[in-house]
Amino acid sequence: MDTKDKVIEIIAEQAVLEPSDVTMDSTLEELGIDSLGLVESIFAIEEAFDISVPFNANAPQESDFDISSVASIVAGIEKLVAEQKA
Repeated sequence: MDTKDKVIEIIAEQAVLEPSDVTMDSTLEELGIDSLGLVESIFAIEEAFDISVPFNANAPQESDFDISSVASIVAGIEKLVAEQKA
């Protein structure tokens, strides 16, 4: 399973949707994921990929991690995985 599929699976689980309902253009808001769901998604992503996501739940706009869409989350995770393996 590649990064994109795994992220979609995690986000779909949080949103109580089928993975097929989650597209790369989806925003978390569109999927009905609130701030608590977002935090749970981040934890699940960190666990699944064995990475640490630079995300401040209290100030998401100040984080280096772009959560504006599923595509940006996937890109951010791929970048983190590459950096943390280096």
